[in-house]
Amino acid sequence: MRANVLHGQAPIDERPLRFESAPDPAPGAGEVLVRVEACGVCRTDLHVVEGDLPPVKMPIIPGHQVVGRVEATGERSTRFSVGDRVGIAWLRDTDGTCRYCAAGRENLCPNAHFTGWTNDGGYAEMAVVPEDFAYAIPEGVQPLHAAPLLCAGIIGYRALRRSEIRPGGRLGLYGFGASAHVVIQIARYWDCRIFVSTRGDRHRALAREMGADWVGDARDLPPEKLDAAIIFAPAGEIVPVALEALDSGGTLALAGIYMSAIPALDYEQHLFHEKTVRSVTANTRQDGIELLALAAEIQIRTQTEAFGLDEANDALWKLKHEQVRGSAVLVV
Repeated sequence: MRANVLHGQAPIDERPLRFESAPDPAPGAGEVLVRVEACGVCRTDLHVVEGDLPPVKMPIIPGHQVVGRVEATGERSTRFSVGDRVGIAWLRDTDGTCRYCAAGRENLCPNAHFTGWTNDGGYAEMAVVPEDFAYAIPEGVQPLHAAPLLCAGIIGYRALRRSEIRPGGRLGLYGFGASAHVVIQIARYWDCRIFVSTRGDRHRALAREMGADWVGDARDLPPEKLDAAIIFAPAGEIVPVALEALDSGGTLALAGIYMSAIPALDYEQHLFHEKTVRSVTANTRQDGIELLALAAEIQIRTQTEAFGLDEANDALWKLKHEQVRGSAVLVV
């Protein structure tokens, strides 16, 4: 097969992904082999490529928002049949026995594996996944538009839940990329008022088009206090800004797997009056199931920009430099 292979972490400006021949993967027991149709390009992929996340497997094929069809099944694999359309997300497997898994918090499993970081992912023509961690994708959904739901959508949904926003509440979104443009559709469905703070004219324009009640720069304070806020940008310096924007009792959710250093906080200015800060760590399978069901119910539409499979370096470069409107997707 052809694949984008990372042999050593480096800035994306150096085009570290090599588009080359790689061995076809084979499904093991309980696994399925997926012929990739599309793979979303995520900021987490950029962290893997550039080294913000430490190398675990090298060389590695990145990519964890995968949509494709089952090409073959491994021994004792019965959940899917050849030809079924499935999705592969960031959480690849867990041990299923630790106290976190037992409590329904498998995203905190200390022995978990992750697509495109600890195991090869979907920047390739084929990928393998345990069938228990694959998602059924309806036939009517185009792969190009389904791919961003498998991380941007799922993580955005988990962050929205972690923010504890209630229907009709005032929600702040910091950063308006792939996750936020899914979250705003759910929040509007819940009759929330949306306040978007983000850099870049493209992102601000998209936020306005998608119904934000107010749009400002990344450091601008919204005109009203917020009941909840989510930071999607991996920028720790935004944390004090978002906390200051919260009303009493508000909750701030940090949605990134990586974030730069957070500046010192002033207790009275940023945290007093029972404000809460919560991080988001990966997702559970239940998050994915709920998000995909909600996406079908309210007809979530993803804004996408398509790239060829051999254009992964270009897609990641555009993502880093805020030049992607919505979600970048590699199409095979």
